[in-house]
Amino acid sequence: MSEHRFVCADCGEEKIHVNPNGFGGTGYGIVREGGVEKTVCYDCCGKRDRADMSATGRAILYLTEGPDGALVTNWPGTLKFRVRYKKAGSHNIAGRRVDVWFNDCEGREWHGVQLGDFSQICRCRRSKAA
Repeated sequence: MSEHRFVCADCGEEKIHVNPNGFGGTGYGIVREGGVEKTVCYDCCGKRDRADMSATGRAILYLTEGPDGALVTNWPGTLKFRVRYKKAGSHNIAGRRVDVWFNDCEGREWHGVQLGDFSQICRCRRSKAA
């Protein structure tokens, strides 16, 4: 078993993340702001990702398949969007291309593209109509 103790730079809470098998995540991400590394808990990572999506209209997320269908998530899985529509096709370099459409927390439509068979990375953009 491994235990990670840290204080989140965003919410200020002291957190304890326990990995019962001794391996896995740490319970935090590290961001660099002003040349200083800061520890941010997974929940606050989701809040940061949501704010960044809203501000920029772009995001690099992950396309995953679960028992309830396809999801687009951030790295720690604290920001999740259910895929409304998914279309698989071919790509001249990666071999396979998957297009997905989903709505964000505010109901705006997004489009994401995942390339290849060995990646979950989904590059997403907010639709212009949104």
